[in-house]
Amino acid sequence: MAIPQGWIKLQSRVHRALYRWTGGRVGARLGAPVLLLTTHGRRSGQPRTTPLFYVTVAEGTDAQGWVVVGSNGGHSRDPHWWTNLKAHPQATVQIGAQVTPVRARALDVSEREAIWQRLVAMFKPYESYRREAGRAIPLVALERV
Repeated sequence: MAIPQGWIKLQSRVHRALYRWTGGRVGARLGAPVLLLTTHGRRSGQPRTTPLFYVTVAEGTDAQGWVVVGSNGGHSRDPHWWTNLKAHPQATVQIGAQVTPVRARALDVSEREAIWQRLVAMFKPYESYRREAGRAIPLVALERV
């Protein structure tokens, strides 16, 4: 069953506040690593920040970027942060106290499966969200700029 939208909004608001207030000492890990993604509203242009689980995409030892999941808790529509990124792909990622500018893009078919397996291994409910959503769940690369 999909997570109620009201619960997602409340949980996000509290998580975001604690993460920012503590520079990531609280909220940077909830069984899986968490980043804060700040996008710009597609209509308002106002900054919007969302906490999201992520996996690192790395070559060698330096992280090249991160991948997040547009599961929206198993709901049938894409999350607002993804619609915002499709309109304005420039964003920022905060991990701990570090803020990094990024550019977003959807992973293509050839990249999806290996990353999806890593994401499900990290957070098992993603698989049930995929079944419940009835849509292709976007996997979004957040690449350093």
